[in-house]
Amino acid sequence: MKYDLTVIGSGPGGYVAAIRASQLGFKTALIEKYPTLGGTCLNVGCIPSKALLDSSEHYHNALHNFKAHGIDITEPKVNMGQMIARKADVVKQNVDGIAFLMKKNKVDVYTGVGSFVNKNTIKVTKADGTEETLETAKTIIATGSKPASLPGIEVDKKRIITSTEALELKEVPKHLILIGGGVIGLELGSVYSRLGAKVSCVEYADSIIPTMDRALGKELQRVLKKQGMEFFTSHKVSGAIAKGKEVTVTATDAKGKEVTFTGDYCLVAVGRRAYTEGLGLENIGLKADERGRIAVNDHLETSVEGVFAIGDVVRGAMLAHKAEEEGVLVAEYMAGQKPHIDYKLIPGVVYTWPEVASVGYTEEELKTDGRKYKVGSFPVRALGRARAAGDIDGFFKVLADAETDEILGVHIIGPRAADIIAEGVIAMEFRASAEDIARASHAHPTFTEGMKEACLAAIDNRPLHM
Repeated sequence: MKYDLTVIGSGPGGYVAAIRASQLGFKTALIEKYPTLGGTCLNVGCIPSKALLDSSEHYHNALHNFKAHGIDITEPKVNMGQMIARKADVVKQNVDGIAFLMKKNKVDVYTGVGSFVNKNTIKVTKADGTEETLETAKTIIATGSKPASLPGIEVDKKRIITSTEALELKEVPKHLILIGGGVIGLELGSVYSRLGAKVSCVEYADSIIPTMDRALGKELQRVLKKQGMEFFTSHKVSGAIAKGKEVTVTATDAKGKEVTFTGDYCLVAVGRRAYTEGLGLENIGLKADERGRIAVNDHLETSVEGVFAIGDVVRGAMLAHKAEEEGVLVAEYMAGQKPHIDYKLIPGVVYTWPEVASVGYTEEELKTDGRKYKVGSFPVRALGRARAAGDIDGFFKVLADAETDEILGVHIIGPRAADIIAEGVIAMEFRASAEDIARASHAHPTFTEGMKEACLAAIDNRPLHM
């Protein structure tokens, strides 16, 4: 078979690239090594974790909040089997949807491991060992990433686990030791904390979610501690050993003292590593770096003409929506268009409750750059909608240029932050000022009013409800 474009990997970047390429008239093939489409995100990442987050939040509310709302029930119990079964059904519906989209857009799907014979020939090795060869004018590498680990830690996938195994546990841990205070660890840690586990988070940096605005990490840690999680920041993990049903984690604290943590499960969530093994990159003269990533230019083309790479296998944040934007960019660039991505305006989200969302510059970055800025902040508890819902933790924070008032960063922790951040993204895409947002009518009562109030605070410290 001959194709205009072959995409290797069917995660959000890969399948979106295939759809857009087909829309633009390219005869397109999609290669996926696993029997289901959707990659990490749909199968063992974004979608299943959000399913468990929602289920655990329902349980937490039934246990702790229903009574205040005038809802009396007998004490709820966790049915882990049903919770995991529901999660699996959510995943199936989503991956089936991607299969439908491939048929709808006339994308040919091949199941097997794709590898380069040369830059215009791709070999597909199927599970039974048989092979098939595709001829292609251009190729997009979209093979994603896999969980990373630390020296001295052997993941046995039973007691010392990654995010993949954490989505399939048959019981609620008694004590989950979480290595890593980033997005993935905190989301899954909060799932099991809500379900009744003791969760101890051990983080190397001096704050959790260290890549986001520090005020967000400080507030999230305060709220999660209130929910029962405990935190040990500035701790360097040196090892983890599982014996029977017990796991012991060793670490060194900020003063150089060795400390140990003992639990029944250890979740290693120290980031992800680009997955580029087995692609046959050496056959076309490409080499991945020490983190498995492939170097690309501004159009996401590698040093080999006609071979592109997107998503987790290239520079930048490992985010599904970032990969999607890059997939669209490559397809449109191939069609002769002039697409563009402003990587500073790709939002980051932590789906704990309250949610955390951020876009643009952090306050720490602006200070480092020596840029003069204004800060507008507004507490969630001052919103009428928050009081009505009983969700009062968190704040809205807007950073604006001191002279032009252009919005430079938006940082939110609170209910529905993951959805509200889109307002900040759109505002910054159109280079709006804080005054532009402050003068726009926001429906009352809503959580989005916090965005308006924070912008009023950024203009000249004149919020209306604080």
